[in-house]
Amino acid sequence: MSNGQVARLPRLDPGEVRVAPSILSADFGRLADDIASVSSTTDWLHVDVMDGHFVPNVTIGPPVVASLRRHTKLFLDCHLMMTDPGDFLGAFSAAGADSATVHVEVGDTEALCAEMRGLGLGVGLVVNPETPIDSAWPYLDAIDLLLVMSVHPGFGGQAFMPQTVAKVAAARSEIDGRRLGVTIQVDGGISVKTAPAMAAAGARCFVAGSAVFHTPDHGQAVREIEAAAAAAVAR
Repeated sequence: MSNGQVARLPRLDPGEVRVAPSILSADFGRLADDIASVSSTTDWLHVDVMDGHFVPNVTIGPPVVASLRRHTKLFLDCHLMMTDPGDFLGAFSAAGADSATVHVEVGDTEALCAEMRGLGLGVGLVVNPETPIDSAWPYLDAIDLLLVMSVHPGFGGQAFMPQTVAKVAAARSEIDGRRLGVTIQVDGGISVKTAPAMAAAGARCFVAGSAVFHTPDHGQAVREIEAAAAAAVAR
């Protein structure tokens, strides 16, 4: 997305849900093929960026995002697990990211949100499992997406933390009470089994890595998780 454009998250109607496959669990040797395998079932792709400092792992940066952009029109939602995300926001925007999500734990949140908005990026904020969810309340008016982590960030394939469901419910209540259009996203151990509880609590976007890319049919896995979440919302 070029600078100066206004980013828009994929539109979700009331009650609609979306699965955002995480390329952290994809095969990086055939990344374009793995992305193509989910392109007919979602318009949203989750890109995990780790700096080896904020989290004990290193993944990808703006050059890979630029390569992804050349191969897909999917919405590129970049989760920046970085100590100094502000140093890289311009590079991610120039590379073709549609949205960036920064951790409330790194601080300087108001300035980071303003910088993302100025770059034309969708504005996301992340809250880790051990961080009180109300730490996000001061910034809800400034963001498009609130990501509630349901595992400790840094590695894929971790077990879902059920205590985070209550955090999603609290966020849903706060967002609805303030009549805001913030999308609640969840990430960590999301599968057909865990997505329904998060959906019932108020999440609408479900980041899934292993549950999609470690299956024989990636597109079918997306459809099954989405259907499970949608059924929980409809109840």
